[in-house]
Amino acid sequence: MDELRFFAPDEEFFEFTNFAPFPVLIEGLRWPTTEHYFQAAKFADAGLRERIRTCPSPRAALDLARQLHRHVRRDWMSVRVDVMRTALRAKFTQHPALGVLLVGTGDARLVEASPRDSFWGRGPRGTGANVLGLLLVELRSELAASTAADPADPVHRGGQPGAADGDAS
Repeated sequence: MDELRFFAPDEEFFEFTNFAPFPVLIEGLRWPTTEHYFQAAKFADAGLRERIRTCPSPRAALDLARQLHRHVRRDWMSVRVDVMRTALRAKFTQHPALGVLLVGTGDARLVEASPRDSFWGRGPRGTGANVLGLLLVELRSELAASTAADPADPVHRGGQPGAADGDAS
């Protein structure tokens, strides 16, 4: 089985990262990236969530969330994987070309090649949990199954632009 790594903006499959510039519509709000949504979801306070949502970049959203660490919701560790699953599903279904790209990876093992994060990625030793990669594999299976069930689904029409492609607002 092939392994596809993603992480850096100048490398192949950067689109799979949460820093990639694909806006998503979740909970009635437009999030500039899935990183913005994920970081904001750490907080119950609507004001803090909005501050993160309006950050100028995914890096700024991450940095602000780190500064606010004392305000992270108590249940965060138990819900964070489901929050990420929601973010990824929105991104890869609202941007059909991304769904096509993901399904096109076939049965390859998807690995977030983060040199630091051993939970979401492979970490510094390459032995991390790679939860982001595993969630993408899970989503790829769902999207591939929906192709079999409904070949006319816009996610699977070769990435033809549709109402959800592009701005997601």
